[in-house]
Amino acid sequence: MDKTTFEKLMWSIAFPGFGQYLNGKYFKGTVLLILEFLINIQANFNQVILLSFHGEIGDAIKHADYQWLMFYPCLYFFLCGMR
Repeated sequence: MDKTTFEKLMWSIAFPGFGQYLNGKYFKGTVLLILEFLINIQANFNQVILLSFHGEIGDAIKHADYQWLMFYPCLYFFLCGMR
């Protein structure tokens, strides 16, 4: 695997949509990036991560919206199927 392919793979794992931008697929990249932000906000994911880092696991569980959070695996599986 060459350096540019590895870089695209890492960007896609970190932020869905960025790998598509690097491949020149701007529409798919924009859609995936918008979905990433939508799911993150609706699931309160950043707040859950912050609370868990502070050791407040009970509060993190209360703040998590699991129905929205379950879209993350769907998004990543969809990305694995895209070529």
